[in-house]
Amino acid sequence: MFGNYLIGLREGLEASLVVCILVAYLVKTERRDALRPVWLGIGIACALSLAFGALLEFGSQELTFEAQELLGGSLSIISVGLVTWMVFWMKRTARHLKAELHGKLDTALAMGTGALVATAFLAVGREGLETALFVWASVRASGEGSSAPLAGVLLGIATAIVLGYLFYRGAVRINLAKFFRWTGAMLVVVAAGVLAYGVHDLQEARFLGGLNDRAFDVSTAVPPDSWYGTLLKGVFNFQPDPTVLQLTVWVLYLVPVLVLFFAERGRGGPAGTPARACDPSDAKPAG
Repeated sequence: MFGNYLIGLREGLEASLVVCILVAYLVKTERRDALRPVWLGIGIACALSLAFGALLEFGSQELTFEAQELLGGSLSIISVGLVTWMVFWMKRTARHLKAELHGKLDTALAMGTGALVATAFLAVGREGLETALFVWASVRASGEGSSAPLAGVLLGIATAIVLGYLFYRGAVRINLAKFFRWTGAMLVVVAAGVLAYGVHDLQEARFLGGLNDRAFDVSTAVPPDSWYGTLLKGVFNFQPDPTVLQLTVWVLYLVPVLVLFFAERGRGGPAGTPARACDPSDAKPAG
């Protein structure tokens, strides 16, 4: 559940910051008439993300077991690639997100309502589709049949929405550079587990070999149904009996990605520079 909460919080906060900046800019420039198409674009993006998640969940159930595993493994690997790219991208551009969105909004305002809808849709839709895909892959990796994974991601998104609103009202300040650095690192660890499980799916689909070549088996010491086994599974997607290929892929992804992530310095200022999502001087509350 923790991994899914982290996904919902991280991706939801990215979308919340985008919405916060868009709304604050339009209010500041006294273009409240442009708020309606912005909210329309956001609504369409949310609806599309939900539809995409439902398609993944219910559409895959109609497939054979091998086809389900092949689809699940392939999408898990794709989702890990997307999340990894987004983690590095947000770490580099968090400080410049506000200026970038202002430039896009200036262009959209000049082009009309359709461009405003598209700007809001693209800004939020990317995070929404990415979240739907990664959550689906993460839930498959966790192997939980309960509603806990869904509750976790919904709680994370709800937290992100509240933080976004508080940012807009100027009620909170947070060092976004540090936030995205440390949540990004935790998300890389979660992604490593999803990647390993995706490889296992491909092995079960007979697309990759080595399904019976176990790297180790600590099921006796860490029973999957124990509280600590469940905790390790929920947080790190830990598997007590991984295959050699799973363990190899996990190490080859986690170690170099974390090294690169912490070695890379954010552009545009020294590490740890406080960043603000929505400056209260930019806009007064929308009422």
